Amino acid sequence: MLSFSFLLFLVYFFLLFDFSFPSPSVSFLPARNVTLYGDAHLKNNAISLTQQHACPASSSSSSSNAVGKALYLYPIRFLDPINNTTASFFCRFSFSIVRSPLCSFGDGMAFLITSNADSFSLSKGYMGLSGPALNPQDSFIAVEFDTSSDPSLGDINSNHIGIDVNSIVSFAAIDAESVGIDLQSGRQITAWIEYSDSSKVIQVWASYLQVRPQSPILVAQVDLSEHFKEYMHVGFSASNGQGSAIHIVDQWRFKTYATLSSVTPEDISERGDCLMCYPENPMYNDGPGTHNGRGKLLEMALGWGGLAAFTVSIIVVLLVVIFSAIKKRRGFGGRTKEGRINRVSRRLSITEIRSATMGFHRSRIIGQGASATVFKGYLSSCGSVAVKRFDHAAIECAHNPFITEFATMVGCLRHENLVQLQGWCCEGTVLALVYEYLPNGSLDKVLHKNSSSAIFLLWKQRLNIVLGVASALSYLHEECERQIIHRDVKACNILLDAEFNAKLGDFGLAEVYEHSSVIRAATIPAGTMGYLAPEYVYYGVPSVKSDVYSFGVVMLEVATGKRPVDGVGAVLVDRAWSFWEKGKLIEAADSKVVGMFNTLEVERMLMVGLSCVHPNHEKRPTVKEAAMILRGEAPLPVLPQRKPAVGFQSVLSEDSDGTLNLAGDNSPCTDYLTWMTPRTDFG
Repeated sequence: MLSFSFLLFLVYFFLLFDFSFPSPSVSFLPARNVTLYGDAHLKNNAISLTQQHACPASSSSSSSNAVGKALYLYPIRFLDPINNTTASFFCRFSFSIVRSPLCSFGDGMAFLITSNADSFSLSKGYMGLSGPALNPQDSFIAVEFDTSSDPSLGDINSNHIGIDVNSIVSFAAIDAESVGIDLQSGRQITAWIEYSDSSKVIQVWASYLQVRPQSPILVAQVDLSEHFKEYMHVGFSASNGQGSAIHIVDQWRFKTYATLSSVTPEDISERGDCLMCYPENPMYNDGPGTHNGRGKLLEMALGWGGLAAFTVSIIVVLLVVIFSAIKKRRGFGGRTKEGRINRVSRRLSITEIRSATMGFHRSRIIGQGASATVFKGYLSSCGSVAVKRFDHAAIECAHNPFITEFATMVGCLRHENLVQLQGWCCEGTVLALVYEYLPNGSLDKVLHKNSSSAIFLLWKQRLNIVLGVASALSYLHEECERQIIHRDVKACNILLDAEFNAKLGDFGLAEVYEHSSVIRAATIPAGTMGYLAPEYVYYGVPSVKSDVYSFGVVMLEVATGKRPVDGVGAVLVDRAWSFWEKGKLIEAADSKVVGMFNTLEVERMLMVGLSCVHPNHEKRPTVKEAAMILRGEAPLPVLPQRKPAVGFQSVLSEDSDGTLNLAGDNSPCTDYLTWMTPRTDFG
């Protein structure tokens, strides 16, 4: 799921992705893969670009609420300036245009590739595409399905298909009716669009059937390499102008690939993954030759889109990173004044990885999770490293942790309090991410080891660890161009370097969002019981405030030395509230540091922790605000005398007013402990 024009904040930092993957199609829901603008919304697992409006059109009909756009979540790389390579692309989608009763048709819709995701036109007939005042630095390519006629825009009629490059005036167009297509019929139409960089030709097919016709209905000679920017956004745009119609898109597939002389259009349709797909229809195919399964293609996904869509057994990834850094650190980069780190990560061969880990020997295992095993290794170019090898059973699931973590880590995560990616290996049967090795292990092991050799954390070290985690989360939530919700903040995922500085890791569950126009769908809650916010457990919708809750649990864990849920099911959050209600909060502090800390600082951390785990997410501070309080730069939070109760309206029964009451010990409801203990299984 994944974008990444925001890489530009790294000076002289360029990415080249070369994915070679023969693989089946993968299905993803649009809510997790698109950003919606203006009038666009999701409806019945499809994208509705526009909404019905009253007729005749009101004075506001040409305002932004008559324009809708849906773009794939992350920009796709179309140009490699280093190797002077241009991507070819293939797109297939189904759409329908349904007129509102008693209204004229809207303007129509367009498949769009644009360098500026925020560029709109409110002019009638423009389908939301950029107008004459197009910024010279911007560029767009569109295939329009036009249901209005404006001679001033060169429209041949109100039922035509055209190809636009940096202008709403089509340089090639065809009367759709002449090829048996009525865009105004309301019927579902399937379109195929293909651009070959080797021949500099773009072709368009359209049919009422889900089988691609033998011949395209529109062919145009054009060199798009002159109009592509390095990163472009891909999606759809529509507008209603003075009319009213619903423009619906579904069954969308898009992919970029390297043009090879031996590759035929049928092969392109047969093989490879897509950037965003819907569940496949078994009757759906892309044209002649696609049933035999013998097509072969070396495809290039020159952008982050490929990362968000493929679930494969064999992946070959090539990343070349070229950058200039002001200051070197361990031969890999430097640290900026803002705490961000410029560092090179590179592709490693399977031979290097096996050699570094002694063939993934059991003696090298330093950690194990549900989806991966971590080995300590040594690379001559990096020194000691942690090699995280992913299990194939895990990467075949819908939420592929390898894809998610790789995309997130390479994307923008360069911060001194985040574990740094050194490289990766995607070769043969090995899917691995290589991280810097942190000698003091996880915060969980340091806090909860029972042996006499356990490391003892001084109070100043504990405070520094919490502030380090706060810095990392503030960066993810507020400073990245795309907001990142970690979803698994816990002591196990906080690693400590040689000086006990905290580094947040494990982004296998992370969610990446636009700061604006965020679409968040309910999911099965992911994470670790005891750290999960009650509203996230109940609704399944992650947010920055659910990360804040997890961070609050970590604070309480650091201050008390207790696990979030102990061996008998006692919940740390309830224990801390109990001490607060008795007016003896300081007694909750870790007995191992009693008399060895500043009482005011410990009490402050406990109070901030309680404010972060407030049952009502609206009452929680941001991570940045919590850090300011911890540093004494803001007043202490105001806490209620007793743990508040928060009710959630049940969504299970429309005829019931059943409420889940997440309350303190004074509540007769016991559901809270049921949800918050490790015995709960979300399947």
